[in-house]
Amino acid sequence: MIPYRPEPFTNFADEKNMNAINAALEKVSAELGRDYPLVIGGEAIMTEERLVSVNPSAKKEVVGSVSSADQALADKAMHNAAAAFKTWSRVPVEHRAGYLFKTAAMMRRRKHEFSAWLMLEAGKSRAEADADTAEAIDFMEYYARQALELKDRGQQTLVRLPGEDNHLEYIPLGVGVIIPPWNFALAIVVGMVTSAMVTGNTVILKPASQTPVIAYKFYELLVEAGLPAGVVNFLPGRPDVIGDYLVEHKLTRFISFTGSRAVGLRIHERSSKVAPGQIWMKRLVAEMGGKDAIVVLDDADIELAAQNIVASAFSFSGQKCSACSRAIVHEAVYDEVVNRVVDITKGLKVGDVRDASNYTGPVIDEKALNKVMEYLEIGKREGKLVAGGKPAGDEGFFVEPTIFVDVDPDARIMQEEVFGPFVAFTKVRDFDHAMEVANNTEYGLTGSVFTRNREYIERARTEFHVGNLYFNRKCTGAIVGVHPFGGFNMSGTDSKAGGPDYLLQFTQPKLSSEIL
Repeated sequence: MIPYRPEPFTNFADEKNMNAINAALEKVSAELGRDYPLVIGGEAIMTEERLVSVNPSAKKEVVGSVSSADQALADKAMHNAAAAFKTWSRVPVEHRAGYLFKTAAMMRRRKHEFSAWLMLEAGKSRAEADADTAEAIDFMEYYARQALELKDRGQQTLVRLPGEDNHLEYIPLGVGVIIPPWNFALAIVVGMVTSAMVTGNTVILKPASQTPVIAYKFYELLVEAGLPAGVVNFLPGRPDVIGDYLVEHKLTRFISFTGSRAVGLRIHERSSKVAPGQIWMKRLVAEMGGKDAIVVLDDADIELAAQNIVASAFSFSGQKCSACSRAIVHEAVYDEVVNRVVDITKGLKVGDVRDASNYTGPVIDEKALNKVMEYLEIGKREGKLVAGGKPAGDEGFFVEPTIFVDVDPDARIMQEEVFGPFVAFTKVRDFDHAMEVANNTEYGLTGSVFTRNREYIERARTEFHVGNLYFNRKCTGAIVGVHPFGGFNMSGTDSKAGGPDYLLQFTQPKLSSEIL
């Protein structure tokens, strides 16, 4: 087998590539406004209640209308998934991995088409959409290989005992509820679904309400690859109608969740309660966001630091759990860094992502826009506004990239996740002070340190308490298999998606021993 290698990003400076994605965008645009079913055990079901997905760059444009499940349909999906588990769990891992390899190959051939859906439904620029699709392909390629390796792991670690034949295998758990976010509407959906199914579990995929169409397009690809009915059940629905119901269901064996801290903690609480007829403790794999910081010390390359703060804070309008929302800068270079970041930021164009000249697009919906605007008002009381600070047009949900400076480390805009194009600067005296401020948060997802000092780098490895720590580069852009991704504290269970231990969370080890 060819060793795993991350999918390369597309160079849109090449006219051929730009023409290809523009053609895909034209094709996808012609398919907007269609109706999509939910699917249980291979049965497509249309409901009267719908989730209507709109283009956040052009809010009057409907991307698609997706059927929405009630609790009766959620119960039906759970029982179908439980029935499918009896056969899928016994399918050899080589065959399960084969479905991932085939689906990855199909997605690779239609890469620009999937990226075009991400542009229209999630508001991603060409580069951000392309990276999302590449990551989806990476998850399938990587987890398929990891599942094959996991098959042999038990035998490689057992101690031999004369006269006995001992065998350790990793068996699947059961039915999992997959609750992905809207911000990586393809990559994280693919990673969460395929990690569970390749290890022998069956799943209920409840896509984010803002981006159900791209999730359905992935489900269609699995069907096209020949995946048996019932292994993945596509179940859109309002969170207040089926969210708690799925989490609390007695047949739910595990929940895989990526989203906000508030929702993650609610799932944690409700999944820990044992329902009547439930015979296991439910497992939770959760990634719950961050309040990520870039630290710039007095010996740093100022231009490199400034460029990476801008990229980390404002790409995809800051709608990444890894986005830089805190810049912690040594007082000796503070003004220089701030001035350069402001200069770069004021040159960014915001608007409809179909226009390739726009650096970034909208926030996802009106609720997100209102939340960002609320924090802008808070920021005006807690710091000095030096860039942005207002909406950027009313055709879509656009917000100018915003910078606040001279902010106290304990201020709300330094403590609470905004999830928008928003960064706050604070000044520190030295390395020790920088680490104190960087760790002054309930989260612990990503962080970056810009310095040329070897001692600072080695100390930060120990003292900066985040799951993903980077030096002299941006704090976003983890690559599957290269940067296993997950954080500490309220950032979640540090499950390390795209890492060598991730699949263990969807399995349970079973030992069999025979006297020879």
